[in-house]
Amino acid sequence: MKTAAEPNALIHSSSPYLLQHAYNPVKWYPWGKEALDKAKSENKLLLISIGYSACHWCHVMERESFENEEVASVMNKFFVCIKVDREERPDIDQIYMDAVQLMTGRGGWPLNCITLPDQRPIYGGTYFPRDQWQSVLVQIAAFFRNDPEKCNEYAAELTAGIRQVEIVKPKNTSESLEDIPFSDMLDRWSKQFDTTEGGNDRSPKFPMPDQFRYLLQHWYFFKDENCKTHLQLSLRKMAYGGIYDQLGGGFSRYSVDAYWKVPHFEKMLYDNAQLVTLYSEAWQAFKDPLYNDIVLETLTFIQRELTSPTGGFYSALDADSEGVEGLFYTWKKEELSEILGDHALLFSEYYNVNELGFWEDDRYIFLRNESDEIIAKRNNISVSGLRKSITVMKERLMERRATRVRPGLDDKIICSWNALMLKAFCDAYLAFGNETYLQSALTNSKFILENFVVHTNQLMHSCKDPVSGKNSKAIINGFLEDYVFTIEAFIRLYQVTMNEDNLQFASRLMQYCLKHFSDDSEVLFYFTSDQDEMLIARKMELQDNVIPASNAVMAQQLLQLGIHLENQEWINRSRKMVLLMKEDIVQNTPWFCRWAQVALQLTQSVSELIIVGAKADKKMLEWGSMYHPSVTVAGSMISSNLPLLRGRFVKNEDLFYYCKDKTCQLPVKSVDDILLMMSSN
Repeated sequence: MKTAAEPNALIHSSSPYLLQHAYNPVKWYPWGKEALDKAKSENKLLLISIGYSACHWCHVMERESFENEEVASVMNKFFVCIKVDREERPDIDQIYMDAVQLMTGRGGWPLNCITLPDQRPIYGGTYFPRDQWQSVLVQIAAFFRNDPEKCNEYAAELTAGIRQVEIVKPKNTSESLEDIPFSDMLDRWSKQFDTTEGGNDRSPKFPMPDQFRYLLQHWYFFKDENCKTHLQLSLRKMAYGGIYDQLGGGFSRYSVDAYWKVPHFEKMLYDNAQLVTLYSEAWQAFKDPLYNDIVLETLTFIQRELTSPTGGFYSALDADSEGVEGLFYTWKKEELSEILGDHALLFSEYYNVNELGFWEDDRYIFLRNESDEIIAKRNNISVSGLRKSITVMKERLMERRATRVRPGLDDKIICSWNALMLKAFCDAYLAFGNETYLQSALTNSKFILENFVVHTNQLMHSCKDPVSGKNSKAIINGFLEDYVFTIEAFIRLYQVTMNEDNLQFASRLMQYCLKHFSDDSEVLFYFTSDQDEMLIARKMELQDNVIPASNAVMAQQLLQLGIHLENQEWINRSRKMVLLMKEDIVQNTPWFCRWAQVALQLTQSVSELIIVGAKADKKMLEWGSMYHPSVTVAGSMISSNLPLLRGRFVKNEDLFYYCKDKTCQLPVKSVDDILLMMSSN
């Protein structure tokens, strides 16, 4: 295994993932005109290899194949080789992921796709062992050389298939949303529930924040106790599991088993942002102290390890350190005894340093399976005394962990993921009233405005922190996900700060989307704008995954901004979008959960709450400690001309207005009065 003495063309990249490959003997190029023109002029196949910096199997394939001189010589001889960071270019990733899934029935990363010089795919897969990879390369090169006509025919068929994926055709459904069978949808979904460990009944187990948020909303609107039971079970099991970093806070990407025990140890910003929002909302609804702990510890982790000096949020921490997955996070019994002494017994009981927590190589994963009350009683100590002891021991272990070789940091700063985290800090501030959360949100909003916004209403996608110097400038146009999550975050920031500039910024972004992302029918939205380079397909994102579909989030923000700005056209378009997706929502609810949330908001008597007065921001926090997804909240500490606020402000008065079905009640002066008013409607 060798690395090249001289770097390849990736050396000038900003992506940590691409830079990891800059000294491979493979003559990698970044995606761009130079590589694409070279393939055409030399009539060479393109080898497009896609991954991301925290991807364990991407590292394995690099060590086995891309650092191998013999393999590299085959790649360099027959192909123009392009490395793509999927987090920088989700548009490219989406196209070739669809291609590989059509060819093989499965996908994942590393994603390797071989295409004709014009970018149309003919072969692909995920991870390949070295010998198989080398054999595949030789065979595909021979196929292209010996039978170019057949290659072209296959590429044409496959490209047509890619273009058909996610094309929505009108369904024979009613023009009403009111007949959506929400209870039947949940009954069908519940057959997939893991009633012992929470989540869905499968492994590996991914935390799916938007699925859980839908369950929370379903419980709120329909008072379904089975739904509540499963949700609370899932939240507790995830918080207790090895997937959660019991020492340092924050969630790993997923667990490889059905028990939330053994994580795939990479930590992603987008997972943690959405889970903070989920646990904050669950705390608003149920007031379980465990949820408070999870939010506090996770946000402390974000502030400590994923926040740049200027307030942007980094993308991810690697699963590996010193070339070993999970080495940073796991422990041997001897280490615990050395550091904790006699206290190691209590710590080991609390975090299952036993057969339950055993992993491999005499190492243990910390996880919980009993409440503080049970452990305190068994050890004849108070709950507060137990918690204090555990906190002290965790601090000592964190000090030791800080001396270990750290997992690699992906210091890309992605607009959409930052917006998710910005909203998470706002959601946590609303729920818990912690001023440090608001300050982190404000600092990050400033970062977004200064580093991602051009021409007042256009977003860029990713950058490096400006203080890092090299290649810090954002150069990739924003995708639909960047716009919709930024709109969502700035609407929430407006609600917690009552600074109308945030709402107006969200409105400008929406207007840009309507102009540059709309499809021909002016109902749905493309993932890329009409300002971007043309790829072999212009895709839409309709189905939720770990991150909800950008079209579903767009439908929700059209509705929210439409309410705030009294723009009926935007509200109508939101309804049209949901109507178009109605059959998918009903038939496949878990994968269309954000769409289902919008359907709930459109059909379940959404109302408005207006808070005005010099102390309106403090009154907002009183309201924010409770869970009421049926209420759109607006407010101001001064007189305002926003449609919902016009004429509401009265000097020296703090007032609440409750409006429903375009009718507002007389103003009242307390949250209790509003709750009474809501209960009588």
